[in-house]
Amino acid sequence: MLTSFHVLFYLKKPKSYLSGPMPIYLRISVDGKRSEISVGRTCIPTSWNTQSGRCKGNKEDIKLLNAYLESLQTKLNIAHQMLVESGKEITVEALRNAIAGKRERGKMLLEIFKEHNEKVETLLGNGFESNTLKGYRTTIKHLHSFIHDYYETEDIPILKLNHEFIVEFEYYLRSTFKISAISAAKYIKNLKKIVNSCLAHDWISKNPFANYKSKAKPVERIYLTQDELNAIDQKKFTIERLAQVKDVFLFCCYTGLAYADVKKLKREEIGVGVDGGVWIFAKRKKTATSSRIPLLGKAVEILDKYKHHPHCEVEDTLLPVLSNQKMNAYLKEIADVCGITKTLTFHIARHTFATTVTLSNGVPIETVSKMLGHTNLKTTQHYAKILDTKVSKDMSVLKKKFSIKRR
Repeated sequence: MLTSFHVLFYLKKPKSYLSGPMPIYLRISVDGKRSEISVGRTCIPTSWNTQSGRCKGNKEDIKLLNAYLESLQTKLNIAHQMLVESGKEITVEALRNAIAGKRERGKMLLEIFKEHNEKVETLLGNGFESNTLKGYRTTIKHLHSFIHDYYETEDIPILKLNHEFIVEFEYYLRSTFKISAISAAKYIKNLKKIVNSCLAHDWISKNPFANYKSKAKPVERIYLTQDELNAIDQKKFTIERLAQVKDVFLFCCYTGLAYADVKKLKREEIGVGVDGGVWIFAKRKKTATSSRIPLLGKAVEILDKYKHHPHCEVEDTLLPVLSNQKMNAYLKEIADVCGITKTLTFHIARHTFATTVTLSNGVPIETVSKMLGHTNLKTTQHYAKILDTKVSKDMSVLKKKFSIKRR
């Protein structure tokens, strides 16, 4: 977009002026907007040429004054050209700063992060969840602490972000706050999102993450074996709360639904699939990806059991799901009663579906990935890696059998 740009040097009469030299002022005009600044020089009115905006005469001091004014105009022309070439907005403030030797204050990291969090907060329930915002807020809190301790300031320009900053921030998280490598990687990932936004806005030209690679190794996912799953399935509970938690947990073991997804599961999300059987047609709350899951017989039995449950009828949901905190607390009781030594949490149900229920029984990994609602097959492949241990155990049994036969 073209802009009108004009420079004018003129004499400005001071208040209560009687006679003598007048101060020389510079007026910068951009699209009708003006900014005036004193150049720190004076000239006698009779020696001033209004048309040229210069002082008249051939004396040495006049030549020096005109040369100074010429240098200011050259600075402005160069500054204007640089703004044009960079595609930045041409303003009187930016040009005035060029004359004054000032640079516009660069974008600050924590300021950008705060603006990002404010936008996320306004979108809660519309693409973002409260836990996501909580993670961003914790990240900015750790960043502020790191910048204060490491750089002895309250914020730093985004242009100062480099490989060293990221490496030292990760070390700071793990040494000062005793955060695990996996948790530190999550905070680094949040920072990377802000950096990617800055790159997209052309606020920085070099990616500080270019040579950075996290050394955090994925945590091994815990899942129930078939024997452990059977132990829970066959156990009868007379306490209603434990019986309900058991059923909801088993339902997720046979469907792969996460806590947030089973809690919001509505009656209209159950339908007839291409095979004529009962299917779930829902979207994952975390990623908004669609999940189409054909229900196994045990899952259908659980749904039928709670078809007329008061909680389900009032909330228009399929199962009476308690808070995640209560579910996990009651699952520990269930594990103790069933003789399961693993720390049983609700999310283990999803891992159990991916491993014991599907992959172990020959369901292709692509199909499992689709049912889980994963956006990337690599996420599902973590479960296949877990099953390598089962392959090893099975083969060791086979090796022993061959060894016995040879004897």
